[in-house]
Amino acid sequence: MHHALTSLLGYLAVAIGIASTLLQFWRLRRDGIEGISLATWVMFLFTGVFWVSYGVFSAHSLIVDLGSGTVAPFQAYIIWRLSPWRHWRSVAQSTLFVFAFSFAPVIVAGWSAGVYGTGISMALMRVPQIVELARQRHADGVSAPAWYAGVLCSALWLGYYAGMHTYAAFWSTMCAGLASLVVAALTTIRHRQAKADRALAGGVTLGVKQTA
Repeated sequence: MHHALTSLLGYLAVAIGIASTLLQFWRLRRDGIEGISLATWVMFLFTGVFWVSYGVFSAHSLIVDLGSGTVAPFQAYIIWRLSPWRHWRSVAQSTLFVFAFSFAPVIVAGWSAGVYGTGISMALMRVPQIVELARQRHADGVSAPAWYAGVLCSALWLGYYAGMHTYAAFWSTMCAGLASLVVAALTTIRHRQAKADRALAGGVTLGVKQTA
């Protein structure tokens, strides 16, 4: 019964992770790329490669592999839309960042070290998106529901990892979930500001027409 519940939490996390990425994917296609950080999504993709590797070689978990493997094509599309060939330095720095925090510790000290390093990196990799949201008043290309879904996904992964007694992955996911919550909250604020700005602009335009 315990194993079945743990597996259910894991599969729910996979499903919500897919839904979260799809929400961002469709919002990007509808509204464009404004407010989306290339560095963040490059790091998401390569961190996913790490988790798939961890699932295959250490955790031996199909659920862990599905969690990252299923969303990789959508992440790659988002990166492509952000024209990475024009920002090769950012791509190179993001790739080196993931290697330094995730893969290098595995080489030096084993998978647990890599998982802890990935937890730190997953929190830090939200920073470019947070900075992007802090710099711009609008965030038309960023989906708040997608980020809130990501927070819920992290909560489910916490339940899964606790049930599997993989505490390195548990604390790693905790870091990522808290950082995602910050992004979700900032995105909500920016969308409200954009709505208020549009309402104000509409009122000014109406006033000008009435005066004329």
